[in-house]
Amino acid sequence: MSREPAALDGMQCLNPNAAGLDIGSAEIWVAVPPDRHPTPVRMFGTCTPDLQALADWLAACAVTTVAMESTGVYWIPIYEILEGRGFQVRVVNARHLKNVPGRKSDVQDCQWIQRLHSFGLLTGSFRPEGEMCALRAYLRHRASLIQHRAAHIQHMQKALQQMNLQLTLVLSDITGTSGQAILRAIIAGERDPRTLAALRDGRCAHSEAEIAKALTGHYRPEHVFALKQALALYDAYTDQLLECDAQIEGHFATLRPATEEELPPLPRHDKCDSHSKNKPAYDARTLLYRLTGVDLVAISGLNESTVQTIISEIGTDMSRWPSEKHFCAWLGLTPRHDISGGKVLRRRTAKTRNRAGQAFRMAAQSVSRSPYTAFGAFFRRLRARHGPEKAIVATAHKIARSFFHMLRYRTPFRDLGAEEYEQRAREREIAHLRKKATKLGLTLVSS
Repeated sequence: MSREPAALDGMQCLNPNAAGLDIGSAEIWVAVPPDRHPTPVRMFGTCTPDLQALADWLAACAVTTVAMESTGVYWIPIYEILEGRGFQVRVVNARHLKNVPGRKSDVQDCQWIQRLHSFGLLTGSFRPEGEMCALRAYLRHRASLIQHRAAHIQHMQKALQQMNLQLTLVLSDITGTSGQAILRAIIAGERDPRTLAALRDGRCAHSEAEIAKALTGHYRPEHVFALKQALALYDAYTDQLLECDAQIEGHFATLRPATEEELPPLPRHDKCDSHSKNKPAYDARTLLYRLTGVDLVAISGLNESTVQTIISEIGTDMSRWPSEKHFCAWLGLTPRHDISGGKVLRRRTAKTRNRAGQAFRMAAQSVSRSPYTAFGAFFRRLRARHGPEKAIVATAHKIARSFFHMLRYRTPFRDLGAEEYEQRAREREIAHLRKKATKLGLTLVSS
């Protein structure tokens, strides 16, 4: 039997019909209340018939709610089966269960999870609604395709360097129009630098002579073969990415729009002219506008890819967070105050792998280079005082608050602009100085 604190014995049981699951790759241990079955702890396999038998046994034991650890991806099949059978399923962070010593076996783990869940001591992890989970799976797969494709771009660059073809010095992107034409000509057998340089696009900044000089190298067969293989894999992942985009676009069509009323047309935006290789192959801005009822892409620092990633991670129901403060805390964008004995031990932001929080941090880095936006001015002002790391988190926090308010109340975004933000910051500082001068018995006089 597991060693459980005696303090739990006198607590009120809030979930009398609770069960606990300890999940592994090959077996699942299940614990139900001791009075529900002569053998309250059982082991099941992980094949689908075993999971169905597990759900049948829980129903026979009159269990209505189940808690389990978020162990890798092993929890997903049993979660979906139990949720489909009508059980209330709660996925718990494994770190919240490892605080009691002397308890480490699968049998004791599932009993401990069941015990804590019956007393209401476990908090479930956030999980969006089912249709958003499907969109999230598609977009996470899309991100992995982009990551794998990027590796093969590096392989192409390595093969070029080994042949001393300095194409990366004269072209900013070898996957662009000029780069692709030159690489495919090299693979086809062309070796003359001038002929290859003549394939440059007219918009290329470097001249044909400069490109021809960079393409004078040693075309060794083994390196050309490696270049050919890397380009073929790049093309294969590009095709897979287009297929994935078509699947995502089809799934967007199945999602329920925010309103049945006709929405006003979207205004023209500079972000629509992006030439990023990783941008969606579909009109993501219009689909997101239809889904949410508000143009979230208009927020400074956010684009179609970032917004659809955030929406897939959090859903469209912002009532799950009481306020924007709770939302930003869940994202990991607020300081975590650890207090003991009335003394603040640390105030750092919590370490988290929250993908939505990472997206807002990326937006903060993007807006930091914008000279015209209020968020950009805020970032530069904070960076001068506290450094870039804190400025990124603070700016991401500010963008997240705007995102929450727009999605919660369906209000359009209005950027103050850098000049107005600087003017307001100056007025606040003057008011602070005047108040301080009055406190010291002085008078603030402007020159």
